[in-house]
Parts: sequence; C-alpha cells; structure tokens
Amino acid sequence: MPGAVEAVFLLYAGVLGLSVGSFLNVCVGRLPRGESLIRPRSRCPKCGAAIAWFDNIPVFSWLVLRGRCRSCREPISWTYPALELVTAAIWLGLAAVYGPTWHALQGAILFSLLLAIALIDGRHYLIPDALSLGGLGAGLALALLPGQPTPLVAVLGASLGFGVLLAVGILGEWAFRKPAMGGGDMKMMAMVGAFLGPAGAMLTIFLGAVAGTVVFGPVSLKTKKDVPFGVFLALGAAIAFLFGDTIVEGYRTMFLSGPQV
Repeated sequence: MPGAVEAVFLLYAGVLGLSVGSFLNVCVGRLPRGESLIRPRSRCPKCGAAIAWFDNIPVFSWLVLRGRCRSCREPISWTYPALELVTAAIWLGLAAVYGPTWHALQGAILFSLLLAIALIDGRHYLIPDALSLGGLGAGLALALLPGQPTPLVAVLGASLGFGVLLAVGILGEWAFRKPAMGGGDMKMMAMVGAFLGPAGAMLTIFLGAVAGTVVFGPVSLKTKKDVPFGVFLALGAAIAFLFGDTIVEGYRTMFLSGPQV
C-alpha cells in the first residue's frame, strides 16, 4: 500500500480497536453479573449517574475528566482506558502485520474475544456463553470468507476442540471423582477451533495445558484454588494464531520426517 493509504488504514484499525475495547469494558463489567449489554446506558459505578456520549469516548474522555466522574467526582479506574488501549494495540498490530486482509480481521476479532474471556475467567472463574458461543458463530461466519480456515475446517476444528475437552472432563471426573473440566472451557474451545481449525485447536489445548501447569500449577497446589483454564487457553490460542503454522511445521520436520539418507 502507498504510505498515505497505509497510514489511514492503520489509523482506522486503531480507532476501531478503541471502540471494540470500550465494548469489551461493558462485557467484562456486565456479563459476569448476568446483565444486558444494551440496557441500561453506561453509568458511573459509584453514583449511578448516566454517562453522556461525550464522556464515553474511549480514552479521550477519561483523560479530559482526569479519571473522575463528571457528576460525583469519584475516581474511575484506570483499567477502563487500559483495556481500550490494549485492544487498540491488538487491532493496530494485526493490521500492520497482515495488512488489509480477512486474516487480520479474523485475528482481531479472535484476540478481542480471548482478551475478554481471559479477564472474566481470571476474576470470576466464568466464561460467559455470550462470548464463547457468540464467538463460535463469528468464527463459523468468518470461515465463509476467502482464506483459511474453510467452512469444513472450521466445523471440524470446533467439533474437535469441544470434543477433546469433553473427553478430558469425563475421564478426569471418573479418575478424581469430581468435575475436572468446566463447560465454559469446552464451549470456548469450540470457538477457538472454529477460528483456528483442528490443528490450531489441538495446539491451543497443548499450549494452554503447559502454561497452566507451569504458571498456575504451583499456586494451585499451595492454595487449592482451581486453575482458571480459560486464561491459559486464551494464551495458547493467541500463540497458535500467530505462530501455529511454524510450530506445526517444526514438529513435523523434527519428529515426523523420515531418516535422512
């Protein structure tokens, strides 16, 4: 792309990412409480005053108001603009790497879903169906566009992702006499499989299991807290999207290639 066109495209991607980040703030705040994402309008978490549209512009309004509610002047957490900026960075970064392609859009949507899921699961040990099943629908719909995965691959990936964790859950419950896998994790993996296909789904599960064991395993053994597996599946899915082809090809070369003669 010419320099000016590329700059406009990246600016658009960043602004769109800010808007998506603002919506993710609503999801992270409301979905764990079972509240609607549409009504009521955004309100101050302290005094309950409705937030006007000009006070709801991502990042900008928070800076103008110096991080305080216009009505009660109570502080508004820095996590709101932080999530908006992180999401904007995701959309901008993927646009810069993949250009104006469907693959960039697919990745931006997937990463936004993964970010919201990781935040909610890390705080509440919950993966809302609105994100996992809604994301599954988005993944299958995006598979209708040119590129990878194809619709068949997306369906196979969703089935495999769900089925593998279902099997793990059944076997784990039989072995340990208690639930070993949450239904939210299974539905999340159906979503990931729709975006990444069968190979990406399996790689996500493997990477998520390794990361969860290494990072949270010692904490779980000491505190007896359950592992928020969705957080580590989200990390695994992000790695699988960015580097999955390289990892799979490296595995094939190292372990599946015949002996050199």
